[in-house]
Amino acid sequence: MSVLVRVQAEPIDLAGLLAFVQAPSLGGVAVFLGTVRDHHAGRAVVRLEYEAYPEMAEAEMRKIAEEARARFHVARVAVAHRTGPLAIGETSVAVAVGSEHRKEALEGCRYVIDTLKRTAPIWKREVYGDGAAWIEGEG
Repeated sequence: MSVLVRVQAEPIDLAGLLAFVQAPSLGGVAVFLGTVRDHHAGRAVVRLEYEAYPEMAEAEMRKIAEEARARFHVARVAVAHRTGPLAIGETSVAVAVGSEHRKEALEGCRYVIDTLKRTAPIWKREVYGDGAAWIEGEG
């Protein structure tokens, strides 16, 4: 198995994702962590809430991971995305990529997170002190 994807309510196990993408033959591992920040567009953010269609989201994440493997010649890809309410500082998404060399690992990792944000059926709601808003595909 060379791809691991998860949509989950539980905190992301970064050590498990790293273990999945590491191997003696792979010299490059790239990781991206998306964390909940305390502001957006000049407004104070209290928390984020993520909703997803888990089966469709995992299928899309698997497709993206396989595309990254083929396009950037990476060996292993692990992706996990949280659902439910998340506090400031919590990890909402993690991508780990293992390849023979750093360049491919970095390129593959960026491709996975950028494509996931655009195409996966996962929706983010920002909660502020005075309201809330659904945010589409933003950084």
